[in-house]
Amino acid sequence: MATNADVLASPVDYIQRVRALAPAFIEAQAHQEAVGELDPRLVAEMHAAGLFRMLLPAWLNGGTLDPLTYTSVVEEIARHDASAAWCVNQGSGCSMVAGNLDPAIARRVFGKPTDVLAWGPSPGARAVAVDGGYCLNYNASFASGSRHATWIGALSLVYEADGKPRVRPDGRNDMRAFILPKDQVDISKDWNVVGLRGTGSDSYAVKDLFVPAEFTLIRDDEATRRETSLHYRYASTIIYSSGFAHVALGIARGFMEDFLELAVHKTPREGRSSLRDSALVQSEVAFCKARWESARGYLRACIGDAWTTAVQTGRPTPEQRVAIRLAATFAIHAAKEVVDILYEAAGSHAILRSGPFERRFRDIHALTQQLQGRKAHFENVGRFLLGLPTDLASLQM
Repeated sequence: MATNADVLASPVDYIQRVRALAPAFIEAQAHQEAVGELDPRLVAEMHAAGLFRMLLPAWLNGGTLDPLTYTSVVEEIARHDASAAWCVNQGSGCSMVAGNLDPAIARRVFGKPTDVLAWGPSPGARAVAVDGGYCLNYNASFASGSRHATWIGALSLVYEADGKPRVRPDGRNDMRAFILPKDQVDISKDWNVVGLRGTGSDSYAVKDLFVPAEFTLIRDDEATRRETSLHYRYASTIIYSSGFAHVALGIARGFMEDFLELAVHKTPREGRSSLRDSALVQSEVAFCKARWESARGYLRACIGDAWTTAVQTGRPTPEQRVAIRLAATFAIHAAKEVVDILYEAAGSHAILRSGPFERRFRDIHALTQQLQGRKAHFENVGRFLLGLPTDLASLQM
């Protein structure tokens, strides 16, 4: 079901680029499962298609796509390969730091066609202000795309030399992003998981690393934003949540499409007719279609509303940001429900490693365990809607 927003933001060129890579996505699966990273040959083709640069500004040879266009491309990638889509969304969200970097530094970080920035969370991070920059200690995990990345990022509170947290003029603690050359980071190849195996989401650490001040920034900060492209008014935190939800939607979409093809040809053991002749299957297919369309439509309506406000006023409202968090979390779990229903309906075909279902089943279940899929977001949104004290930062990450 196409919305008006979809028609206005039709990403025909990028969608065609993704579809042209369909054989490459299929061929790369064996490498992903065996090694736990995207196949370097696939990464090279994705670079050639500009898939890691969709949110960079034009002067960095970026696509400057609006959020509706961008997320529909992410969904199309996930329809073929969830790990590739996950890495694209992670890298694209990270790339939005370009909007707050000095242009000369941004060119150093993103100037080459193959440049990608990856990072992961480190709850115990500590950055101490020193002359000319910061001394960083960071021990992180889940750095999706770190194996093909050229730069690694970090996010940490800043402390003064006396150990006190640095406070900004607006009274908030100084939380800064740090951009690090990959060769200065100790990466542990420890990604061994059930689903999303190709993301290579390894752990990494830095110890007492000096980071020059010019390679740091306040993420999504309006006061220090240098880039005028409209999509930089739309916070990277919203890109993460809405993009990863579209990864889930893409997984479910691909699963549905392949199930419909299976239902035409498969006759269950000891059955007399194909799957599609089953009243139960007919009902479940209809329910899954409605579930998927409603979740996707709700999410894209929220994204469209927030984008319109950002273009008109400079940034989405807190209410719109919370609405995207709710819609994104709902879409992730609706997609999982669709996959679970059709996985069961597919019978023994669903468990075949050679088939189109088993990997998607593992991918969607890995996705729901990630930060963006936490059901705790429903509780936090509920608190917001009921006027109770709410940590908005936890809703917009």
